[in-house]
Amino acid sequence: MMDNILVTRSSMPSLEEYIEEIRPIWESHWLTNMGPKHKELQRKLEEYLAVDYVELLTNGHMALELTLQAMNLQGEVITTPFTFASTTHAIVRNGLEPVFCDIDPVTYTLDASKVEKLITDRTCAIMPVHVYGNVCNMEEIERIARKYGLKVIYDAAHTFGETYKGRGIGSFGDASCFSFHATKVYNTIEGGAVCYHNEELGKRLYELKNFGIHGPEEVDAVGANAKMNEFCAAMGLCNLRHVDEEIAKRKKVVERYREHLEGVAGLQLNVEQPDVKYNYAYFPVVFDEKVFGASRNEVFDALAKRGVCARKYFYPLTNTFACFHNKYNADETPVARYVSERVLTLPLYADLALEDVDRICHIILKLKA
Repeated sequence: MMDNILVTRSSMPSLEEYIEEIRPIWESHWLTNMGPKHKELQRKLEEYLAVDYVELLTNGHMALELTLQAMNLQGEVITTPFTFASTTHAIVRNGLEPVFCDIDPVTYTLDASKVEKLITDRTCAIMPVHVYGNVCNMEEIERIARKYGLKVIYDAAHTFGETYKGRGIGSFGDASCFSFHATKVYNTIEGGAVCYHNEELGKRLYELKNFGIHGPEEVDAVGANAKMNEFCAAMGLCNLRHVDEEIAKRKKVVERYREHLEGVAGLQLNVEQPDVKYNYAYFPVVFDEKVFGASRNEVFDALAKRGVCARKYFYPLTNTFACFHNKYNADETPVARYVSERVLTLPLYADLALEDVDRICHIILKLKA
């Protein structure tokens, strides 16, 4: 009986390193409100991500929600249902209407060839999602956006540290939004960021994350409270020192999975795209029950019985959520529905023992017909 294996585990620095990083916070008593750690992390992320500007926020969802609000959009946003709830909810909570586009069957990202036919006179933006470290067809999406005068906001939560053709992934579009949640390749415990080019957008984001306050006696906008605190920023500074090392470890885990599962009939593994430098964030497997001989759900249950926590990610599709009261029709996104009903992300984190990968794959392959 193996010890329980979680689907992910947070990367953390040594306790001693974190204590040294937070020691100045005890000395200054500056806990939040854009303190020294916040400002240092902001600068270092701009450099690491190779982007013009970074605005730090309390989480990735507020990055999405406040970016949409900062752009003062109205109407429809073309997006994908194959994503975490946050993407769709950020659109809806801004009073905008999500219009769901189907996904590419190989990369699981927004199918750029199906975007243009969804554009109406109410379309104001496209919000594509980079999925499992796979990047969207950004050239085509941005060509369409320029043609119709639309904003492009990428949900880049899965692609921290990645590059496309040597360019930082956060530098594409009008904005790219990252999550620094504890489960991500890079974390600040909780946190998020918006990468952007336009200084005016940055000023608006700052207003929105800080109550619209510009000075002790000046509040000239209505805003929220979405500031990253100093302890989260300190964790981010520590983890940033080690993130490349962590990604290298994750790559070894992915390679071990591939040794066992590559070429197995009925299993579709992630196909690495040319020109993308990957972060190895997830290891998704799509199970074709008719060929493999066991369904995704049967594999999930077999792993769970042996203490292995996999994840049906993303399932269900956001256009099937009960909170939308059957407003949307998943039949309009058949590829997304097919993948959602068959995909399983297997445990993946930097310190996952290769022997545990072997045992996970053994459980899966025993189910093959």
